[in-house]
Amino acid sequence: MNRMMGRGALQQYQQIGIQSSIVDASPHRLVQMLFEGALDRIAKAKGSVMRGEIADKCRYIGAAMAIVDNLAGSLNLEVGGEVANNLAALYDYIGRRLLQANIESSAPVLDEVSNLLGQVKEGWDAIAVNKT
Repeated sequence: MNRMMGRGALQQYQQIGIQSSIVDASPHRLVQMLFEGALDRIAKAKGSVMRGEIADKCRYIGAAMAIVDNLAGSLNLEVGGEVANNLAALYDYIGRRLLQANIESSAPVLDEVSNLLGQVKEGWDAIAVNKT
């Protein structure tokens, strides 16, 4: 029982740390955090697939899909032009592939999606480096 109480306290502490990071973050950093969160959920989903943990796989893929939906929803297609439209199409593709990975319990599809999001994140991270 002590272990369970300790785990709950740790989760609360982590949640407070995340909330503090969000409050203090710039819009650019918030998008980076979304990418990090999606990549983390995809990695956890892959681990769940490898261990045969179906409920956890579904939960993590669902969370990743929600984050990708948020990334897509943050696009301004009118101002962003071709780049925003290309990202919208990519996020749509990633969402469909996540759904397929969930249905098929496919680690290779999760690897593909992780690679795609990782490439977009690298580009996003480079923006911050170039602006300073």
